[in-house]
Amino acid sequence: MARQSVRYVCQSCGYQSVKWKGRCPSCGEWNTLVEELAERGKVLNLGTGAKVLPLSSWEEESFERRSTGFTNLDAALGGGLVPGQVVLIAGEPGIGKSTLLLQVSDRFTKYGKVLYVSGEESGSQIALRGRRLGLSGQKLLLYPETLFENILGVIEQEDPSLIIVDSIQTIYSEKLESSAGSVSQVREVTFRLAELCKERGVPCFIVGQITKEGAIAGPKVLEHIVDTVLQFEGERYNFYRIVKVIKNRFGSTGEVAVFKMSDFGLEEVLEPSAFFIGEKVSAPGSVVFPYTEGSKPILVEIQALVLPALYTTPQRKTQGFDVNRLALLLAILEKEAGIFTKDSDVFVNVAGGISVREPAADLAVALAIASSKKEKPVPEDVVLFGELGLAGEVRAVHFGEFRVREAQRFGFRRAVVPSSLDLRIEGIETLPVSTLKEAIDVLL
Repeated sequence: MARQSVRYVCQSCGYQSVKWKGRCPSCGEWNTLVEELAERGKVLNLGTGAKVLPLSSWEEESFERRSTGFTNLDAALGGGLVPGQVVLIAGEPGIGKSTLLLQVSDRFTKYGKVLYVSGEESGSQIALRGRRLGLSGQKLLLYPETLFENILGVIEQEDPSLIIVDSIQTIYSEKLESSAGSVSQVREVTFRLAELCKERGVPCFIVGQITKEGAIAGPKVLEHIVDTVLQFEGERYNFYRIVKVIKNRFGSTGEVAVFKMSDFGLEEVLEPSAFFIGEKVSAPGSVVFPYTEGSKPILVEIQALVLPALYTTPQRKTQGFDVNRLALLLAILEKEAGIFTKDSDVFVNVAGGISVREPAADLAVALAIASSKKEKPVPEDVVLFGELGLAGEVRAVHFGEFRVREAQRFGFRRAVVPSSLDLRIEGIETLPVSTLKEAIDVLL
């Protein structure tokens, strides 16, 4: 097949050239010219004759969602897969992305044939894993291929109910001269695949590789093209895996699905809170924080360890928490609460492998550090949450009532909350605090 005409477009200023250049003649930036097709279609073919109507006149489109076979994954996606939905899933190598998608593929065969396109493994390797997982695979079609035009032909021929592409960085189009995995190839293949899925109404899972910093490899536009972005988190050598929804056009973001890796693949954990706090012990530096970025709160254990510094420069290490946010909290602790850590090593860990980025965890992290420093444990029946300002004030956060009710469901009797939240929930005592020092005085 003859290649279509291509052009090289600067990603900074939009300058176009028929040849690749290391430095853009227009803006002077280096390595910003990316290969693109001279002509391309639209992602959504809405057709001609579209009407201009006010918002109130448009009717909501009803979607018939289909189950992935995992209850908690369906809930995280907003109720299941929508026809034509394109889902990008990314995570570290060996964490279980292919295993999860193979299990989803097998369970999705009740709706029809499923096409599993693999550019990284042969058909025999995938079949071996399927037998180990105990999958029947009667309607699961394996297609080891990297040329996108061949994949399109098979999709037209087989008409599958679900498409799996593992991974997008290994697929290339012969219409472009660049190699597989390049910015132009990843963007073009994803663009055309999303166009095809929406025209045929077929959902699709795309596996994306990640960089050493943990971000999804490839152009940022890759995340804009797809409908949903899932981040596979957790320690590679741990039993538990966490699927976090970063973007979702058909549901809320921040939802979490928890899985356990076993000899027979991934098993869903229906009660994530019980998993995260199941092994908690009463010790200085350990607190329980009701974490939420979606609609369902999850109780997690935040641990802190404060030790005399071994070196001239104290260490600040975190696992699952922003180290820059930690430096801010240490400064607030010193200035507003009189807890000095300038001569101590401080370590903070979110147990279970989850990453907590919301500012509502500020109060819990600060209390865990204060507890470890004072060597006094926080009472076992207490949960706490709140954002800290630079003056040491405890600010209100969203979903306060849902967090407290989740704590009550698991037997906690007290909750330290921002004083600006007027929470009165039967069965659990709320302790409103307005400053960090007040919270330390109440608990320690």
